[in-house]
Amino acid sequence: MPERFLIIGGGPAGNVAATYAARMGAEVTVVERDVIGGAAHLWDCIPSKSMIATGGAMSFMRRSEGMGLEHETPAIDTEALTSRIGRIKDNMASNTTQLLESQNVRLVRGEGVFTGPNEVAVTTADGKIETIGFDSALVSTGSRPRIPEWCHPDGERILTTRDCYPPTVFPESVTVVGSGVTGVEFVHMFSSFGSDVTLVVSRQQVLPGKDPEVAAVLEQEFMDRGVKLLMGARAQSIERIDADGNADPAGDRVVVRCDDGRTVTSSHAVLAIGSIPNTAGIGLDAAGVEVNKWGYVDINHHCVTNVDHIYAAGDISGKLPLSSVASVQGRKVAEHVMGMHTRSHRHLDYDKAASAIFTEPEIADVGVAEAEAFASGRKIRVTKVPFSATAKAMINNDTRGFVKIISDPATGVILGGSIVGRHAAELISVIAVAVTANLTVTDLLESILVHPALSEALAEAAE
Repeated sequence: MPERFLIIGGGPAGNVAATYAARMGAEVTVVERDVIGGAAHLWDCIPSKSMIATGGAMSFMRRSEGMGLEHETPAIDTEALTSRIGRIKDNMASNTTQLLESQNVRLVRGEGVFTGPNEVAVTTADGKIETIGFDSALVSTGSRPRIPEWCHPDGERILTTRDCYPPTVFPESVTVVGSGVTGVEFVHMFSSFGSDVTLVVSRQQVLPGKDPEVAAVLEQEFMDRGVKLLMGARAQSIERIDADGNADPAGDRVVVRCDDGRTVTSSHAVLAIGSIPNTAGIGLDAAGVEVNKWGYVDINHHCVTNVDHIYAAGDISGKLPLSSVASVQGRKVAEHVMGMHTRSHRHLDYDKAASAIFTEPEIADVGVAEAEAFASGRKIRVTKVPFSATAKAMINNDTRGFVKIISDPATGVILGGSIVGRHAAELISVIAVAVTANLTVTDLLESILVHPALSEALAEAAE
Protein backbone atom coordinates (compact mmCIF):
# COMPACT_ATOMS: atom_id res chain seq x y z
CA MET A 1 0.00 0.00 0.00
CA PRO A 2 1.23 3.55 -0.69
CA GLU A 3 2.22 5.78 2.20
CA ARG A 4 -0.82 7.65 3.56
CA PHE A 5 0.47 11.18 4.03
CA LEU A 6 -1.84 13.73 5.66
CA ILE A 7 -1.10 17.46 5.63
CA ILE A 8 -2.96 20.01 7.75
CA GLY A 9 -2.43 23.45 6.20
CA GLY A 10 -2.06 24.11 2.49
CA GLY A 11 0.40 27.01 2.61
CA PRO A 12 3.89 26.99 1.07
CA ALA A 13 5.13 24.15 3.33
CA GLY A 14 2.01 22.04 2.92
CA ASN A 15 1.48 22.34 -0.82
CA VAL A 16 5.15 21.79 -1.65
CA ALA A 17 5.27 18.73 0.61
CA ALA A 18 2.11 17.47 -1.08
CA THR A 19 3.35 17.83 -4.63
CA TYR A 20 6.74 16.21 -3.93
CA ALA A 21 5.24 13.31 -1.97
CA ALA A 22 2.61 12.72 -4.65
CA ARG A 23 5.29 12.55 -7.34
CA MET A 24 7.06 9.88 -5.29
CA GLY A 25 3.93 7.74 -5.03
CA ALA A 26 2.34 8.73 -1.72
CA GLU A 27 -1.41 8.86 -1.17
CA VAL A 28 -1.66 12.51 -0.13
CA THR A 29 -4.52 14.37 1.57
CA VAL A 30 -4.36 18.10 2.28
CA VAL A 31 -6.76 19.66 4.80
CA GLU A 32 -7.09 23.43 4.44
CA ARG A 33 -9.46 25.75 6.32
CA ASP A 34 -8.99 28.99 4.41
CA VAL A 35 -7.24 29.01 1.05
CA ILE A 36 -4.95 26.62 -0.83
CA GLY A 37 -1.67 28.48 -0.99
CA GLY A 38 -1.84 29.65 2.63
CA ALA A 39 -3.63 32.48 4.40
CA ALA A 40 -0.46 34.25 5.56
CA HIS A 41 1.01 33.91 2.07
CA LEU A 42 -2.01 34.91 -0.03
CA TRP A 43 -3.79 37.18 2.45
CA ASP A 44 -0.70 38.94 3.83
CA CYS A 45 2.49 38.55 1.81
CA ILE A 46 1.22 38.70 -1.77
CA PRO A 47 -1.25 41.60 -1.28
CA SER A 48 1.27 43.70 0.63
CA LYS A 49 3.99 43.15 -1.97
CA SER A 50 1.50 43.96 -4.74
CA MET A 51 0.63 47.25 -3.06
CA ILE A 52 4.29 47.99 -2.43
CA ALA A 53 4.99 47.46 -6.14
CA THR A 54 2.24 49.96 -7.02
CA GLY A 55 3.66 52.41 -4.48
CA GLY A 56 7.10 51.93 -6.00
CA ALA A 57 5.71 52.75 -9.45
CA MET A 58 4.24 55.95 -8.02
CA SER A 59 7.57 56.87 -6.43
CA PHE A 60 9.35 56.30 -9.73
CA MET A 61 6.87 58.54 -11.55
CA ARG A 62 7.43 61.30 -8.99
CA ARG A 63 11.16 61.32 -9.73
CA SER A 64 10.76 60.83 -13.49
CA GLU A 65 12.34 64.22 -14.24
CA GLY A 66 15.70 62.66 -13.45
CA MET A 67 15.15 60.28 -16.38
CA GLY A 68 14.65 63.11 -18.87
CA LEU A 69 10.86 62.95 -18.67
CA GLU A 70 8.28 65.55 -17.82
CA HIS A 71 7.09 65.28 -14.24
CA GLU A 72 3.76 63.53 -13.79
CA THR A 73 1.71 63.25 -10.61
CA PRO A 74 0.24 59.74 -10.32
CA ALA A 75 -3.21 59.10 -8.86
CA ILE A 76 -4.53 55.93 -7.24
CA ASP A 77 -7.34 54.01 -8.90
CA THR A 78 -8.56 52.15 -5.81
CA GLU A 79 -10.95 49.89 -7.72
CA ALA A 80 -8.28 48.89 -10.23
CA LEU A 81 -5.72 48.27 -7.46
CA THR A 82 -8.16 46.12 -5.50
CA SER A 83 -8.98 44.17 -8.65
CA ARG A 84 -5.28 43.69 -9.40
CA ILE A 85 -4.57 42.30 -5.92
CA GLY A 86 -7.56 39.96 -6.10
CA ARG A 87 -6.54 38.74 -9.54
CA ILE A 88 -3.00 37.91 -8.39
CA LYS A 89 -4.25 36.05 -5.30
CA ASP A 90 -6.86 34.10 -7.25
CA ASN A 91 -4.39 33.13 -9.96
CA MET A 92 -1.86 31.85 -7.44
CA ALA A 93 -4.47 29.90 -5.46
CA SER A 94 -5.92 28.45 -8.66
CA ASN A 95 -2.53 27.43 -10.03
CA THR A 96 -1.60 25.66 -6.80
CA THR A 97 -4.96 23.91 -6.60
CA GLN A 98 -4.79 22.72 -10.20
CA LEU A 99 -1.26 21.38 -9.73
CA LEU A 100 -2.23 19.35 -6.66
CA GLU A 101 -5.40 18.02 -8.26
CA SER A 102 -3.46 16.99 -11.36
CA GLN A 103 -1.26 14.86 -9.10
CA ASN A 104 -4.28 13.19 -7.48
CA VAL A 105 -3.77 14.97 -4.18
CA ARG A 106 -7.05 14.94 -2.27
CA LEU A 107 -8.05 18.41 -1.06
CA VAL A 108 -10.41 18.59 1.91
CA ARG A 109 -11.83 22.00 2.83
CA GLY A 110 -12.30 22.21 6.58
CA GLU A 111 -10.65 22.22 10.00
CA GLY A 112 -8.57 19.24 11.05
CA VAL A 113 -8.11 18.18 14.68
CA PHE A 114 -5.93 15.28 15.80
CA THR A 115 -7.88 12.66 17.74
CA GLY A 116 -4.90 10.35 18.12
CA PRO A 117 -1.38 9.73 16.83
CA ASN A 118 -2.68 8.30 13.52
CA GLU A 119 -6.04 9.94 13.04
CA VAL A 120 -7.56 13.35 12.34
CA ALA A 121 -11.20 14.46 12.49
CA VAL A 122 -12.04 17.05 9.86
CA THR A 123 -15.06 19.32 10.17
CA THR A 124 -15.86 20.23 6.57
CA ALA A 125 -17.40 23.45 5.31
CA ASP A 126 -20.87 21.89 5.26
CA GLY A 127 -20.60 20.87 8.94
CA LYS A 128 -19.93 17.16 8.40
CA ILE A 129 -17.16 15.36 10.27
CA GLU A 130 -14.83 13.03 8.41
CA THR A 131 -12.22 10.85 10.10
CA ILE A 132 -8.98 10.41 8.16
CA GLY A 133 -6.25 7.95 9.08
CA PHE A 134 -2.60 8.43 8.18
CA ASP A 135 0.83 6.84 8.33
CA SER A 136 2.68 10.18 8.39
CA ALA A 137 1.41 13.71 8.94
CA LEU A 138 2.66 17.25 8.45
CA VAL A 139 1.33 20.13 10.53
CA SER A 140 1.78 23.44 8.67
CA THR A 141 -1.04 25.59 9.99
CA GLY A 142 0.84 28.90 9.77
CA SER A 143 0.42 31.97 11.93
CA ARG A 144 -1.76 35.04 12.45
CA PRO A 145 -1.05 38.65 13.46
CA ARG A 146 -0.26 39.11 17.14
CA ILE A 147 -2.70 41.34 19.01
CA PRO A 148 -1.71 42.59 22.49
CA GLU A 149 -4.20 42.80 25.33
CA TRP A 150 -4.15 46.60 25.30
CA CYS A 151 -5.41 46.91 21.74
CA HIS A 152 -8.72 45.93 20.13
CA PRO A 153 -8.57 46.17 16.31
CA ASP A 154 -11.89 47.01 14.70
CA GLY A 155 -10.98 46.48 11.06
CA GLU A 156 -11.93 50.06 10.29
CA ARG A 157 -9.43 52.46 11.87
CA ILE A 158 -7.46 50.26 14.26
CA LEU A 159 -6.03 47.63 11.95
CA THR A 160 -3.93 44.51 11.91
CA THR A 161 -1.74 44.07 8.86
CA ARG A 162 -4.29 41.65 7.41
CA ASP A 163 -7.00 44.35 7.57
CA CYS A 164 -5.10 46.64 5.20
CA TYR A 165 -5.92 44.94 1.92
CA PRO A 166 -7.63 44.95 -0.36
CA PRO A 167 -7.76 48.69 0.27
CA THR A 168 -11.12 50.38 0.70
CA VAL A 169 -9.71 53.78 1.60
CA PHE A 170 -6.18 55.14 1.83
CA PRO A 171 -5.47 56.76 5.20
CA GLU A 172 -4.94 60.49 5.38
CA SER A 173 -2.52 59.71 8.19
CA VAL A 174 -1.43 56.46 9.79
CA THR A 175 0.59 55.40 12.80
CA VAL A 176 2.45 52.10 12.39
CA VAL A 177 3.30 50.30 15.63
CA GLY A 178 6.25 47.95 15.18
CA SER A 179 9.52 48.60 13.38
CA GLY A 180 10.41 45.09 12.31
CA VAL A 181 10.24 43.83 8.73
CA THR A 182 6.46 44.07 8.41
CA GLY A 183 6.29 47.47 10.09
CA VAL A 184 8.84 49.15 7.84
CA GLU A 185 7.25 47.65 4.73
CA PHE A 186 3.93 49.20 5.74
CA VAL A 187 5.58 52.54 6.42
CA HIS A 188 7.05 52.44 2.93
CA MET A 189 3.74 51.39 1.40
CA PHE A 190 1.61 54.08 3.05
CA SER A 191 4.15 56.84 2.52
CA SER A 192 4.35 55.89 -1.17
CA PHE A 193 0.61 56.39 -1.41
CA GLY A 194 0.90 59.85 0.10
CA SER A 195 -0.21 59.19 3.68
CA ASP A 196 1.28 61.14 6.58
CA VAL A 197 3.08 58.32 8.43
CA THR A 198 4.44 57.98 11.96
CA LEU A 199 6.44 54.92 13.03
CA VAL A 200 6.63 53.91 16.69
CA VAL A 201 10.09 52.37 17.21
CA SER A 202 10.55 50.61 20.54
CA ARG A 203 14.33 50.35 20.08
CA GLN A 204 16.93 52.91 19.05
CA GLN A 205 16.93 51.82 15.41
CA VAL A 206 14.41 50.44 12.97
CA LEU A 207 14.88 46.78 12.08
CA PRO A 208 16.41 45.71 15.41
CA GLY A 209 18.88 42.91 14.85
CA LYS A 210 19.75 44.03 11.32
CA ASP A 211 22.99 45.66 10.25
CA PRO A 212 23.05 49.21 11.75
CA GLU A 213 24.35 50.63 8.45
CA VAL A 214 21.39 49.07 6.66
CA ALA A 215 18.95 50.46 9.22
CA ALA A 216 20.54 53.91 8.95
CA VAL A 217 19.96 54.05 5.19
CA LEU A 218 16.30 53.16 5.65
CA GLU A 219 15.82 55.64 8.50
CA GLN A 220 17.26 58.42 6.35
CA GLU A 221 14.99 57.47 3.46
CA PHE A 222 11.98 57.56 5.77
CA MET A 223 12.91 60.98 7.12
CA ASP A 224 13.47 62.30 3.59
CA ARG A 225 9.92 61.19 2.82
CA GLY A 226 8.59 63.05 5.85
CA VAL A 227 7.97 59.98 8.01
CA LYS A 228 8.04 60.78 11.73
CA LEU A 229 10.08 58.34 13.82
CA LEU A 230 9.26 57.97 17.53
CA MET A 231 12.49 56.30 18.65
CA GLY A 232 12.64 54.42 21.95
CA ALA A 233 8.86 54.54 22.38
CA ARG A 234 6.77 51.50 23.23
CA ALA A 235 3.04 51.70 22.51
CA GLN A 236 0.81 51.05 25.53
CA SER A 237 -2.68 51.76 24.21
CA ILE A 238 -4.53 52.50 20.99
CA GLU A 239 -8.05 53.88 20.96
CA ARG A 240 -10.43 55.86 18.77
CA ILE A 241 -11.34 59.38 19.82
CA ASP A 242 -13.79 62.09 18.77
CA ALA A 243 -13.02 65.63 17.65
CA ASP A 244 -12.73 66.74 21.30
CA GLY A 245 -10.20 64.05 22.15
CA ASN A 246 -12.61 61.87 24.12
CA ALA A 247 -12.67 58.09 23.80
CA ASP A 248 -15.28 57.14 21.21
CA PRO A 249 -15.54 53.73 19.47
CA ALA A 250 -17.06 55.56 16.48
CA GLY A 251 -14.49 58.40 16.47
CA ASP A 252 -12.72 59.32 13.26
CA ARG A 253 -9.28 59.73 14.88
CA VAL A 254 -6.96 57.24 16.57
CA VAL A 255 -4.54 58.04 19.39
CA VAL A 256 -1.52 55.87 20.20
CA ARG A 257 -0.10 56.40 23.70
CA CYS A 258 3.46 55.36 24.49
CA ASP A 259 5.18 54.38 27.74
CA ASP A 260 7.30 57.54 27.79
CA GLY A 261 4.28 59.83 27.75
CA ARG A 262 4.39 60.66 24.05
CA THR A 263 1.22 60.35 22.00
CA VAL A 264 0.47 60.48 18.31
CA THR A 265 -2.90 61.04 16.69
CA SER A 266 -3.79 59.94 13.17
CA SER A 267 -6.76 58.81 11.12
CA HIS A 268 -5.67 55.15 11.29
CA ALA A 269 -3.28 52.90 13.22
CA VAL A 270 -1.72 49.62 12.11
CA LEU A 271 -0.38 46.91 14.43
CA ALA A 272 2.73 45.22 13.05
CA ILE A 273 4.23 43.59 16.12
CA GLY A 274 4.75 40.06 14.92
CA SER A 275 2.68 36.92 14.68
CA ILE A 276 1.66 33.92 16.76
CA PRO A 277 1.60 30.28 15.60
CA ASN A 278 -1.70 28.54 14.85
CA THR A 279 -1.10 25.53 17.09
CA ALA A 280 -3.98 25.86 19.57
CA GLY A 281 -7.17 23.90 19.04
CA ILE A 282 -5.84 21.35 16.55
CA GLY A 283 -5.42 18.45 19.01
CA LEU A 284 -1.65 18.25 19.06
CA ASP A 285 -1.80 16.92 22.62
CA ALA A 286 -4.03 14.04 21.48
CA ALA A 287 -1.34 13.11 18.95
CA GLY A 288 1.37 13.40 21.60
CA VAL A 289 3.04 16.36 19.88
CA GLU A 290 4.69 18.80 22.28
CA VAL A 291 4.42 22.57 21.98
CA ASN A 292 6.94 24.91 23.63
CA LYS A 293 6.07 27.85 25.87
CA TRP A 294 5.82 30.21 22.87
CA GLY A 295 3.32 27.96 21.10
CA TYR A 296 5.75 26.65 18.48
CA VAL A 297 6.44 23.00 17.71
CA ASP A 298 10.09 22.08 18.15
CA ILE A 299 11.56 20.04 15.29
CA ASN A 300 14.83 18.32 14.39
CA HIS A 301 16.77 18.81 11.16
CA HIS A 302 14.28 16.56 9.31
CA CYS A 303 11.36 18.71 10.59
CA VAL A 304 10.28 15.76 12.76
CA THR A 305 8.49 16.59 16.02
CA ASN A 306 8.86 14.55 19.21
CA VAL A 307 6.49 12.04 17.54
CA ASP A 308 8.59 10.31 14.89
CA HIS A 309 5.91 10.13 12.15
CA ILE A 310 4.53 13.65 12.65
CA TYR A 311 6.31 16.63 11.12
CA ALA A 312 5.96 20.40 11.50
CA ALA A 313 6.98 23.10 9.02
CA GLY A 314 6.41 26.73 8.17
CA ASP A 315 5.67 29.40 10.76
CA ILE A 316 4.68 26.97 13.52
CA SER A 317 8.16 25.41 13.51
CA GLY A 318 9.64 28.56 15.05
CA LYS A 319 12.28 28.85 12.33
CA LEU A 320 12.56 31.78 9.94
CA PRO A 321 8.98 32.88 9.08
CA LEU A 322 9.61 33.02 5.33
CA SER A 323 7.61 31.42 2.53
CA SER A 324 10.90 30.37 0.92
CA VAL A 325 12.00 28.53 4.07
CA ALA A 326 8.59 26.88 4.44
CA SER A 327 8.73 25.65 0.84
CA VAL A 328 12.14 24.04 1.30
CA GLN A 329 10.99 22.51 4.60
CA GLY A 330 8.02 21.02 2.74
CA ARG A 331 10.28 19.41 0.16
CA LYS A 332 12.59 18.03 2.84
CA VAL A 333 9.62 16.59 4.74
CA ALA A 334 8.30 14.83 1.63
CA GLU A 335 11.73 13.35 0.92
CA HIS A 336 12.06 12.09 4.50
CA VAL A 337 8.54 10.65 4.56
CA MET A 338 9.27 8.74 1.35
CA GLY A 339 12.60 7.39 2.60
CA MET A 340 14.81 9.53 0.38
CA HIS A 341 17.06 10.67 3.22
CA THR A 342 18.69 7.28 3.66
CA ARG A 343 21.07 8.34 0.89
CA SER A 344 23.53 11.26 0.95
CA HIS A 345 21.72 14.57 1.16
CA ARG A 346 22.12 18.14 2.38
CA HIS A 347 20.29 19.30 5.49
CA LEU A 348 18.44 22.59 5.50
CA ASP A 349 20.71 25.28 6.95
CA TYR A 350 18.57 28.12 8.31
CA ASP A 351 21.66 30.27 8.89
CA LYS A 352 22.15 30.42 5.12
CA ALA A 353 18.63 31.48 4.18
CA ALA A 354 18.38 34.73 2.25
CA SER A 355 15.74 37.25 3.25
CA ALA A 356 14.52 40.56 1.85
CA ILE A 357 12.57 43.60 2.97
CA PHE A 358 10.55 45.27 0.24
CA THR A 359 11.00 48.89 1.18
CA GLU A 360 12.49 51.58 -1.02
CA PRO A 361 15.38 51.03 -1.26
CA GLU A 362 15.07 47.26 -0.92
CA ILE A 363 17.07 45.48 1.76
CA ALA A 364 18.38 41.92 1.62
CA ASP A 365 20.85 39.83 3.56
CA VAL A 366 22.14 36.31 3.95
CA GLY A 367 24.55 34.40 6.17
CA VAL A 368 26.81 35.85 8.82
CA ALA A 369 25.95 39.35 10.03
CA GLU A 370 28.77 41.82 10.61
CA ALA A 371 27.58 42.94 14.06
CA GLU A 372 27.09 39.37 15.28
CA ALA A 373 30.54 38.34 14.06
CA PHE A 374 32.24 41.22 15.88
CA ALA A 375 30.21 40.58 19.04
CA SER A 376 31.32 36.93 19.08
CA GLY A 377 34.96 37.81 18.35
CA ARG A 378 34.96 36.05 15.00
CA LYS A 379 37.52 37.33 12.54
CA ILE A 380 35.95 38.48 9.29
CA ARG A 381 36.78 40.62 6.29
CA VAL A 382 34.18 43.22 5.31
CA THR A 383 34.17 44.94 1.92
CA LYS A 384 31.60 47.50 0.87
CA VAL A 385 30.87 49.13 -2.48
CA PRO A 386 28.26 51.89 -2.98
CA PHE A 387 25.92 51.59 -5.95
CA SER A 388 26.88 55.15 -6.83
CA ALA A 389 30.09 53.66 -8.24
CA THR A 390 28.21 51.59 -10.85
CA ALA A 391 27.11 52.79 -14.26
CA LYS A 392 23.77 50.97 -14.10
CA ALA A 393 22.73 52.76 -10.90
CA MET A 394 23.38 56.11 -12.58
CA ILE A 395 21.46 54.97 -15.67
CA ASN A 396 18.55 54.01 -13.39
CA ASN A 397 18.76 57.41 -11.69
CA ASP A 398 18.87 55.60 -8.35
CA THR A 399 22.28 55.41 -6.70
CA ARG A 400 21.05 54.72 -3.18
CA GLY A 401 22.55 51.90 -1.16
CA PHE A 402 25.50 49.55 -1.22
CA VAL A 403 26.72 45.97 -1.41
CA LYS A 404 28.55 44.53 1.58
CA ILE A 405 30.29 41.13 1.45
CA ILE A 406 31.58 39.32 4.55
CA SER A 407 34.28 36.72 4.04
CA ASP A 408 36.82 34.64 5.93
CA PRO A 409 40.13 36.56 5.88
CA ALA A 410 42.17 33.35 5.82
CA THR A 411 40.35 31.36 3.12
CA GLY A 412 38.35 33.97 1.24
CA VAL A 413 35.16 31.90 1.66
CA ILE A 414 32.09 34.10 1.45
CA LEU A 415 30.23 33.96 4.78
CA GLY A 416 27.42 36.43 4.17
CA GLY A 417 26.42 39.78 2.85
CA SER A 418 23.95 42.64 2.90
CA ILE A 419 22.55 44.68 0.03
CA VAL A 420 20.64 47.93 0.20
CA GLY A 421 19.33 49.33 -3.05
CA ARG A 422 17.29 48.70 -6.15
CA HIS A 423 16.66 44.99 -6.86
CA ALA A 424 18.44 43.92 -3.66
CA ALA A 425 16.05 40.97 -3.31
CA GLU A 426 17.22 39.64 -6.68
CA LEU A 427 20.92 40.42 -6.27
CA ILE A 428 21.20 38.71 -2.86
CA SER A 429 20.62 35.38 -4.64
CA VAL A 430 24.17 35.50 -5.99
CA ILE A 431 25.62 35.85 -2.50
CA ALA A 432 23.19 33.21 -1.18
CA VAL A 433 24.47 30.67 -3.71
CA ALA A 434 28.05 31.57 -2.79
CA VAL A 435 27.35 31.11 0.93
CA THR A 436 25.56 27.79 0.43
CA ALA A 437 28.23 26.40 -1.92
CA ASN A 438 31.19 27.72 0.12
CA LEU A 439 32.45 29.77 -2.81
CA THR A 440 35.25 32.27 -2.33
CA VAL A 441 35.53 35.94 -3.20
CA THR A 442 37.88 34.85 -5.99
CA ASP A 443 35.12 32.69 -7.48
CA LEU A 444 32.88 35.73 -7.59
CA LEU A 445 35.60 38.04 -8.86
CA GLU A 446 36.55 35.66 -11.67
CA SER A 447 32.94 35.37 -12.88
CA ILE A 448 32.32 37.49 -15.97
CA LEU A 449 29.18 39.46 -15.20
CA VAL A 450 27.00 41.66 -17.40
CA HIS A 451 27.90 45.30 -18.01
CA PRO A 452 26.21 47.61 -17.30
CA ALA A 453 24.42 45.90 -14.42
CA LEU A 454 23.97 46.41 -10.70
CA SER A 455 25.55 42.99 -10.16
CA GLU A 456 28.93 44.52 -11.03
CA ALA A 457 28.91 45.90 -7.48
CA LEU A 458 29.08 42.31 -6.24
CA ALA A 459 32.29 41.62 -8.12
CA GLU A 460 33.75 44.95 -6.98
CA ALA A 461 32.94 44.10 -3.36
CA ALA A 462 34.59 40.70 -3.83
CA GLU A 463 37.70 42.41 -5.17
